[in-house]
Amino acid sequence: MAILDIQGLTRRYGDLTAVDHLDLRVEAGTAFGLLGANGAGKTTVIKMLTTLLPPSAGTARVVGFDIVREAAQVRRMIGYVPQALSVDGALSGYENLLIFAKLCDVPRRERSARINEALELMGLAQAAGNLVRTYSGGMIRRLEIAQATLHRPPVLFLDEPTVGLDPLAREAVWEHVRMLRSRFGITIVLTTHYLEEADQLCDHLAILHGGRLVVSGVPDQLKAQAGVTTLDALFAHYAGGVIEGGSYRETRNERLTAQRLG
Repeated sequence: MAILDIQGLTRRYGDLTAVDHLDLRVEAGTAFGLLGANGAGKTTVIKMLTTLLPPSAGTARVVGFDIVREAAQVRRMIGYVPQALSVDGALSGYENLLIFAKLCDVPRRERSARINEALELMGLAQAAGNLVRTYSGGMIRRLEIAQATLHRPPVLFLDEPTVGLDPLAREAVWEHVRMLRSRFGITIVLTTHYLEEADQLCDHLAILHGGRLVVSGVPDQLKAQAGVTTLDALFAHYAGGVIEGGSYRETRNERLTAQRLG
């Protein structure tokens, strides 16, 4: 079953085409990675699929719902962790989740149990009563993932989930993402320009370059087709180089995220 069905999805900003006629299908239960340099169109794709940005052309359905005509239903079906900070540092971890549970209409009788379970699963139970501004970057990301999955969505979107994190914190986030997928069968869609991250988490991936889809499929099969053995070499083969930073704006946003999580 295709949990995401994307056909001709396009986003233009004046004369600039950020995403150019993207066609993709993502099957339920998949960990799907969007790879590309900053400016390749990854975040624009995620913003359209999460109904934050209307497409200029094309269509997409998320869990069967159209992202334009049925945007409210799409939002009920998804969890989303953006690059920017999405929790309140002046509140405790528990309080952040409680507010989100109310906003997402988690039944009152289930809220406490779900929040405690989410905190336990993300390794945050001991810090639940602490203000989030005292959390490390890795703890903040895990809290954001707990928040985004509190209403048990079938799809979780992660936009550069480990940018700004040190290697140990990054591996902790990977471990918890794997656990969520294993335990709840959540479909994971993540953007990243960390090829190691894609290698660790994704069983399907797509490479974007200049707003266009270059190739998609199972990593090992794509490597074999290209006659290479690593994702670095695969990216170089299909996109003509290594993943590097993009525009001034993209670099600034990435560094701001790193500062918030640092």
